[in-house]
Amino acid sequence: MSSIAPRTYEPTEPCRVAFLGLGVMGYPMAGHLARAGHTVTVYNRTAAKAQAWCDEFAAGDRSRMAETPRAAAQGADVVFCCVGNDDDLRAVALGTPEGAGARRADGAFSGMHAGAVFVDHTTASADVARELAQVAHEQHLAFIDAPVSGGQAGAQNGALTIMCGGPEPVFERVRPLMMAYARAATLMGGHGAGQLTKMVNQICIAGLVQALAEGIAFGQKAGLDMNLVLDVIGKGAAQSWQMDNRGKTMVADRFDFGFAVDWMRKDLALVLEEARRNGSSLPVTALVDQFYADVQRMGGRRWDTSSLIKRLR
Repeated sequence: MSSIAPRTYEPTEPCRVAFLGLGVMGYPMAGHLARAGHTVTVYNRTAAKAQAWCDEFAAGDRSRMAETPRAAAQGADVVFCCVGNDDDLRAVALGTPEGAGARRADGAFSGMHAGAVFVDHTTASADVARELAQVAHEQHLAFIDAPVSGGQAGAQNGALTIMCGGPEPVFERVRPLMMAYARAATLMGGHGAGQLTKMVNQICIAGLVQALAEGIAFGQKAGLDMNLVLDVIGKGAAQSWQMDNRGKTMVADRFDFGFAVDWMRKDLALVLEEARRNGSSLPVTALVDQFYADVQRMGGRRWDTSSLIKRLR
């Protein structure tokens, strides 16, 4: 069974690309690039995952795996990346630190040719986006920060929303490639703007999920048929993606979907750090972050974000 859903791809000029990081998001995203007709070289820290990807998506000699980010990036016109955090991103882009600030030549930047583009889909800080954009510029490369929203299902279905930061000509160059796994890709501004937009996204989600959790818990303790309640209020002003996709699974006490609590806490840490820097007041976001810490202590590190309701039962 395929790890991605079938979809129709817009015609694009076949391109040599690399994809670094084959987690729950990167694996299907790279798969869509291969299915769209591009030659894809993949790298993953755990080589077995890269081999599994090649077994599923490699056609003839068009796609292959590489042992290092540098090797994956060699010959690629565009290098995509989707890893865990700022440190992981620096490691694959610049190489693994050695000693007093020196870096091994195993990073993707050292393997890229002049004019190639590095597209980062990691949810990371705006600072690291600007840092890597500057290094890329000094090495005659281009950089786009491009965090995504839509979760694992969005990646599998090729229906992600992508928020980008960087120069418009570079964005327009890579946008047709990203549309292999996206329903929308939008340039939000200069370097870092994509990451800042993703932070806004996570702020909104945190408040929505907590409100939905409180509403469902309240209704259950009041003795209401909450599936019926959700059907009714989902047709009115309370409707949201979270209600449509997670409301009834929250009622059923099921939390094995998509975006994990650990990842959400990582993202909210980025949000709260940026808020301290720019002077924003985020009282609800800070409170929900602590609620997610409670869920972690309950053993829910890998539960999805709708598990906030577990605290209320």
